[in-house]
Amino acid sequence: MHRERALGLLDRFHGAHVIVLGDVMLDRFVYGSVQRISPEAPVPVLSIERTLDMPGGAANVARNVVSLGARCTLLGVVGADEGAFELRSQLAKFPAIATRLIADSSRLTPLKIRYVADGQQVMRADRERRDALSTDSATKLLADLAAAIAQGDILVLSDYAKGVLTDLVVRESIAIAKRAGKPVIVDPKSTNLSRYRGATVLTPNRQELQNASGLECTTTDQVCHAAREILAAGVCEVLVVTRGKEGMSVIEAGGKFVHLPTEARQVFDVSGAGDTVIATLALSIASGGAIEDCASFANLAAGIVVGKRGTATVTPVEVLAAMPKLETGADPSKIYSTEHVLRLAREWRARGERIAFTNGCFDLLHPGHISLLEQARNSADRLIVGLNADDSVRRLKGAARPIQGEISRAVVLAAVKSVDAVVIFSSDTPLELIKDLQPDVLVKGSDYTLETTVGAAEVLSAGGQVLFAELVAGHSTSETVRRVADPSAS
Repeated sequence: MHRERALGLLDRFHGAHVIVLGDVMLDRFVYGSVQRISPEAPVPVLSIERTLDMPGGAANVARNVVSLGARCTLLGVVGADEGAFELRSQLAKFPAIATRLIADSSRLTPLKIRYVADGQQVMRADRERRDALSTDSATKLLADLAAAIAQGDILVLSDYAKGVLTDLVVRESIAIAKRAGKPVIVDPKSTNLSRYRGATVLTPNRQELQNASGLECTTTDQVCHAAREILAAGVCEVLVVTRGKEGMSVIEAGGKFVHLPTEARQVFDVSGAGDTVIATLALSIASGGAIEDCASFANLAAGIVVGKRGTATVTPVEVLAAMPKLETGADPSKIYSTEHVLRLAREWRARGERIAFTNGCFDLLHPGHISLLEQARNSADRLIVGLNADDSVRRLKGAARPIQGEISRAVVLAAVKSVDAVVIFSSDTPLELIKDLQPDVLVKGSDYTLETTVGAAEVLSAGGQVLFAELVAGHSTSETVRRVADPSAS
């Protein structure tokens, strides 16, 4: 994929809205260490150090969607239990996810508990019931989808075979989306792929395709043959077959076939990797990408997420940083991942160069921003700009912001001569980034004080300097947005 085309597609994620319907669940990770074997049975004794809960299943698909800068409506069913309360609490942390979860007291909220000893998963325990969804809950779920479909660009059905995606729900969901002119992408679990008839794209893994087709799917040719059998039956338009370390194969109804080798660099944990694939694929399709480009993005994102621990997500800057793998030639931009910008900072310091740091949302770049950046650059040899990610901006400034996606904002900043590097951070403040970078100069506008400047104490204690730049009167992003919304008020 050419970099310009890839950047354009990635940037359009900001304007996309994905509707996810399926089996929501709670993923719980219990971390500890093992130092002895139980005297009661030949099993290890896990000394628990911490527990971490995360949204799982369809909820993790939603989390991946917003992590990539888009908006999401999540539809599902939970029980009236502790798992449902915790799942709702976890999802409330993501303002870009509009959550519509139906409470059904007859069901359990699926819970997956993974026990991890010294970085290695030693056991998984599941608490769940796979009963088919009641007619009453199915009717409510489909009504919620019918009400939400007009807002979305694409529908994702995330099937974990926990009973929510019954034949009725699948059939009617696809019909609702098709009537609205929306594509449908399905992560299937059923061995009967024909139950998803009418979907645009199915994303089975190699084993699921083999089970569904009854054909051996070990080699690329065998995968292609089995996929064409499914396509010939008119089940869907495209099959994207995930094949683990073998990568991903894309087979279209018209006969076109392409194989994408794996992009994984080091595999730590495959938990939720399929959720990342379907979220990235859905966003790419919703953003107008060709299916091969969409699959390339999904393949790249999967390679990133399996290098993380736990039910992880991928951000646009991580995709951007890995993008040179998709093409030949060096990356000419100044946009870096945290890992790369820290490495760059070490190289600059080794040459005796001083580093300045400033941060912000930089939603609509104006003369005030340019003045701040120039003053910051004049205070040191190099300037690193920390940029709030889209989801961070939404938490700070409301659902209507940012006006531009993080990739657009980063590209504009990178084009400013005084800026040497741009790094996107997802937290609400850049405190951890400042601690890691340890800039020689921390720069903020003169409307800040030492007490209100995040990281000031840390920079000063390390022997650095805090500089308050002079502001250019009459320029602010909020004021610009207000004037655009109401020109008569200028």
